[in-house]
Amino acid sequence: MRTQLMSDQELVDQYLAGNEIALERLITRHKDKIFTSIYLMVKDEYLAEDIFQETFIKAIDTLRAGKYNEEGKFAPWVARIAYNLCIDHFRKLKRMPGIVTSEGDDIFKYMKFEETPVEEHVQLEKFEGKLKELIEQLPEEQKEVVILRHFFNFSFKEVSEYTNSPINTCLGRMRYALINLRKLMETNNVVFRY
Repeated sequence: MRTQLMSDQELVDQYLAGNEIALERLITRHKDKIFTSIYLMVKDEYLAEDIFQETFIKAIDTLRAGKYNEEGKFAPWVARIAYNLCIDHFRKLKRMPGIVTSEGDDIFKYMKFEETPVEEHVQLEKFEGKLKELIEQLPEEQKEVVILRHFFNFSFKEVSEYTNSPINTCLGRMRYALINLRKLMETNNVVFRY
């Protein structure tokens, strides 16, 4: 079909002109990355499916209302909607997700040894919890870059597109986030020993 050769913006224009197949093509084109990103953040398949559906319902409503003006940046725009819905979910729960690998495993599990004594295991769990709390304390722009890089596995180029910020700005925000995390760890006497 010709819709497979169209750019995202052309598909949006076609959908707005009444071509429902164009919308179907847009969703199909981006569903894997968006769903995976949501799943890695919420770590629950059914919840990820709900947020995924809500993401595209919001996108469709915005398109139908004539409020879409991202000028060819459909994927980062939809990713931003998904990200915001995930953040809303965690705000409701008052907790942060763990940092996960591309396979969906909590990265902290790789810091554990097979035969970890109970006391060390308890200390490690406390460290993990405290680190998540410290990430919550970062300034919004820094926290956003950390979440996009580590929860959504965005490249810095994708973070740049998503936040409408230059790559160097995103790199700087990550650098300052790490510096601030280190300071917060020192201030709060959070030490990781392995």
